[in-house]
Parts: sequence; C-alpha cells; structure tokens
Amino acid sequence: MKDLAQTKQIHADLIEQVRKGVRQAQMEIYKLYYKPMYNTSLRIVNRPDEAEDIMQESFLTAFTRISDYTGEGSFGGWLKRIVVNKSVDAVKKHRETLPIEDSESLQGSVDEPDTGGKEYLIEEIKKTMPLMREEDRVIVSLFLFEGYDHEEIAAILNISYNATRTRYSRAKSRLLHLLEKNRARGSFVHPN
Repeated sequence: MKDLAQTKQIHADLIEQVRKGVRQAQMEIYKLYYKPMYNTSLRIVNRPDEAEDIMQESFLTAFTRISDYTGEGSFGGWLKRIVVNKSVDAVKKHRETLPIEDSESLQGSVDEPDTGGKEYLIEEIKKTMPLMREEDRVIVSLFLFEGYDHEEIAAILNISYNATRTRYSRAKSRLLHLLEKNRARGSFVHPN
C-alpha cells in the first residue's frame, strides 16, 4: 500500500504532466475525480444531465487553466471550487430572481434551529434534498456536504455573511420539517 507522501507525489506528477498537455495524464486526473465532482454538482443543481455537463465543463476549465493552480492546497479542492461555482451559476440561470433576506435589519446572530436531539442518516438527508427549494438546496449542500463555512458560501453566492447564516438557518429548518414529514409517513427507518 502506498503511503500518503507517495500518493501526493503521484498527483503532483500527474498535474505536472497535465500542465505539459499530456492527454493520458488528463484522463488519469479525470478518472480520479469525476465521480466526486459529479456528485458535488448533482447535490447543487439536482439535475443529473446538467450535473454531468457541469462536471465535464469544469474539467475542461481546469485543464485549460491549470496554470492558475499554484499547488497550495489540494488539486481536488481547487477543482471542486470550479465545480461549485459552475453549479451555482447554473442554478442562478434557472430562476429569474433569488430572494435575498434583508440581513442588515437582523439583530444579533441567527441561532441554529434545535433538532430536538434527533439524528438523521446522511441517506435520509440526501433523499430529501430534491424536495427542497433550489436556494435552500444550494446552501445546505454547500454547508453540510461540501464543507464550506459561511464566509466561503458568502463569497460563492455573492451575498453577505449574515445572509448566508440566515438562509442556512431557514433552509435547515425547512429540511428538518421535510425530514419529519418523511419519517411520519414511514418513508425512512429511524437510526438506532
């Protein structure tokens, strides 16, 4: 089994070959990252065909702009940022307007909704995500599944930090409501 240093070196070598335009290296990078990048896009856009297109377009962008990758941080993180940005742009194109909360009028910070000590399986959340409104699905995906913090989400969505916290809090409340409805209908098995 290869150790982590060797694995990083292999990726560094592949990326260097991509910089030189070696097609085989591009294919290897594609094979390493296509599935997680597709899943990232799918969670945001919620349309398989569109997620596939975004993933392909993101790889093309990454390969043509490989000189922008400085080597600081992981290549996967850099590629994921491209996928997330393209996915968010696609969602924005599908709707005429995105309601933005008036975050300036909010007093203090937004408290996270209490889940009442209930736990939800990741699979339950993933199955419920398509039932959510687009703007809710995007922010929940970015925060819960993609691991971005509120500052990063604010930059991605081009909204204020307070607006991301407000939107996430409200989206999380609506997600919890949908999860409870599904459980009440017996759609999900409760975790042990």
